[in-house]
Amino acid sequence: MDICCTRPGCPKPINYFADLGNVVALKNVPQKFCVSCGMPLILDGRYVPLRKLGQGGFGAAFLSCDRRTPGMRECVVKQLQPSVNFKPEQIKKVTQLFHREAEVLEKLGAHPQIPELFAFFAVEPPSTELPTELFYLAQQYIDGENLEQELHRKGKFSEAEVLEVLQGVLEILDFVHNNHSIHRDIKPSNIMRSLDGKLYLVDFGAVKQVVAVGTKNPIENSTTNIRSEAITNVYTPGFAPPEQTDGRAIFPSSDLYALAASCLFLLTAKQPTYFIDAYTNSWNWRSSVNISERSAKILERMLKEKPIERFQSAKEVLTALRQKTHSSDFSSFEWLMAPFLTGFEIGLLAVFFNNLIPGVGLGLVAIILGGLVYAQYRRMINKKHLLIIVGATFAVVLLSLSTLNAVPILGFDLANNHFLVAFFAFLLGVSSIVLIGLYQLIYQLLTFVH
Repeated sequence: MDICCTRPGCPKPINYFADLGNVVALKNVPQKFCVSCGMPLILDGRYVPLRKLGQGGFGAAFLSCDRRTPGMRECVVKQLQPSVNFKPEQIKKVTQLFHREAEVLEKLGAHPQIPELFAFFAVEPPSTELPTELFYLAQQYIDGENLEQELHRKGKFSEAEVLEVLQGVLEILDFVHNNHSIHRDIKPSNIMRSLDGKLYLVDFGAVKQVVAVGTKNPIENSTTNIRSEAITNVYTPGFAPPEQTDGRAIFPSSDLYALAASCLFLLTAKQPTYFIDAYTNSWNWRSSVNISERSAKILERMLKEKPIERFQSAKEVLTALRQKTHSSDFSSFEWLMAPFLTGFEIGLLAVFFNNLIPGVGLGLVAIILGGLVYAQYRRMINKKHLLIIVGATFAVVLLSLSTLNAVPILGFDLANNHFLVAFFAFLLGVSSIVLIGLYQLIYQLLTFVH
């Protein structure tokens, strides 16, 4: 079998051993050494590197198997590899970051969508040219591809696909932030999708553990008001928020900013920097993205320049997304105008059909009402369409009522009184706003209770 040497700079890292052709031999062999550099190949006596998965930042990752498990469990072994050009203080810093990643994974790996930490250990290389110790961590292997790879393979994500990613990652971040940690490097390449479709958040090498200001103990149930001191900058340009690129304090909302930038990347297949105006340092992406008004406003708030203006926790964003899921799309303009125009339209149609088909006309109006609400919910019609429909209906109704037999509504003869027709429709429009307001209030109360 082939075993990959993990010594940085090894001239021939692939080693073939004919005597390890079966599981029994591999489980019982004491150790094997690289024929090129003498580096121990079976790490910590149990992890057998099979091939290099990739290299970047401060380390390399190897697909490995754990020979101390019955099924030779696959895992990822990450090795710290500071640049040879680093100064001693830089090496010390990245070593601290690597240790921190292991500490955080030990705690956060309890979440089913964060890779579990199996081990953290050091190996002494055979050469004095390298540091006295090489550090490794072994963690759960996620068989799949990251979202950047998925984007390159299949093209731009749809709004529904991005919302699925957004909600999935927010649920993970809610756990991370509630455990007093900030990821600090959210981007599509750090979001993995396994073969069964499950999302994972990976690469906690840049994670920042945070503490509450003014207390001796960490905040247990809240991620708001968490502050942290600035540390060595580790971030990806375009995805990192201004406070991080400037080396200032970071917050849970810093991860939310990077997640929103990742969503734009998935929607457009363009780097986030493409949408940032260099002169004003502001975002300009709305005209390039075809998504619902509610989704756009959520992303806009997540991308605010000032941390205080963003959502302050992942849970807040999840609440906003769930409001979109459980309610119609009556927000911002629609919150007032759409219900009013819908009610106004129904008032006009009630007068018209009540005179045109007495006795069954109001039932027909109820069916039309259901169709209008459904069409707006599915965004088949927007505010412009609704204005045109109401205007056309208003003109037709007022012109035709004088030719129909007058059938009173609520005791009022509206057929020949255009003012009363308009007033009746106006009252229904206002009533629609009130009903929608009551619905939203009840929904908010129920959400708060649960």
